Amino acid sequence: MKIVVVGLGYVGISNAVLLAQNNEVIGVDISQERVDTLNARESPIIDVELSEYLANKDLNLSASIDLKASLSDADYVIVSTPTNYDEKTNFFDTSSVEIVIAQVIAIEPTACIVVKSTIPVGFIDDIRERLDTDAVIFSPEFLREGEALYDNLHPSRIVVGEKSKRAEVFANLLAENALKPNVSIIYTGAREAEAIKLFSNAYLAMRVAFFNELDSYALAGDINSRDIIVGVSLEPRIGDHYNNPSFGYGGYCLPKDTKQLLSNYDSVPQNIMRAIVDANSTRKDFLADVIIKTQPKTVGIYRLVMKEGSDNFRQSAVQGIMKRIKAKGIDVVVYEPALEESYFFNSRVEKDFSEFEKSVDVILANRITPELKTVSKKIFTRDLFHNN
Repeated sequence: MKIVVVGLGYVGISNAVLLAQNNEVIGVDISQERVDTLNARESPIIDVELSEYLANKDLNLSASIDLKASLSDADYVIVSTPTNYDEKTNFFDTSSVEIVIAQVIAIEPTACIVVKSTIPVGFIDDIRERLDTDAVIFSPEFLREGEALYDNLHPSRIVVGEKSKRAEVFANLLAENALKPNVSIIYTGAREAEAIKLFSNAYLAMRVAFFNELDSYALAGDINSRDIIVGVSLEPRIGDHYNNPSFGYGGYCLPKDTKQLLSNYDSVPQNIMRAIVDANSTRKDFLADVIIKTQPKTVGIYRLVMKEGSDNFRQSAVQGIMKRIKAKGIDVVVYEPALEESYFFNSRVEKDFSEFEKSVDVILANRITPELKTVSKKIFTRDLFHNN
């Protein structure tokens, strides 16, 4: 097969590398730097498996900024461009996906277009009608930042939003290139596949919010949060996973996907979806108040990323706490070696850890790393189990 992947973020690159093991794959992106990096067999994002596969595997993979030339004779085109949530419209901005779909139809009309960007429920039906095409299907992605290729090599399930031969071929392409045997494959309608993605992430966000609210209760009442969580999690119907408190759920997917799902409920009665979205703000309010009450002169932010093994700052929960603290006039210093700028939201960025530690009274760390062991007395964290 010849497969073109448009959009070389976490989703696009991991799919491109996965499929390039046994197919001709061309990755297309508007960033020349990202294209050059991939052609040099280096990963433009932090991901251990991606770096390893690019360096050591025999991949039939190239990258280009020329979409038109890349599309020639393509069998499948995977669209994985960003769909950020627009706070003004209360909806995903799907413009990049729509533009790519229209371009592919005009250039290579026989190709099957597989959308892997996260989209609202009803998008595929709508775009098919507006563009008068049946070339587009949806296959949701279930990846973790920093472990995107691993999750494609060991998929929890493969979902394709169409019951057809081309859907089966595409699902089998993903399954045949994975390391996990006997992967569960589900064929659904387009809207069902779109809903699977959004409800999956809403449930994960709900779980994070639940354990965060448990932790807030324990923190306010001066009781041992860790002991409570261990005892609760031994219930087999709850389970000892994804239960480590944090400053809130964040990253690229959970905040925007929960808001989009809430928007899809505009004419349907609901309580839980609104609570999931609101709980994240409440958690940040509570933790910011806890910190402010200690009356620090200068607060340090240790890393803007959500977790180890990630280079993504988007919607990280610590930024919400940072803004609340700054609103009270407290000085904030950010330690983020991956940030090239000298200031982040008007706060000084320090790249030397020893200088950072000396300049602050308290250090906020969403997740503990070995680097913080020497300054444990200054740390404020809710990382009770030292895992992501």
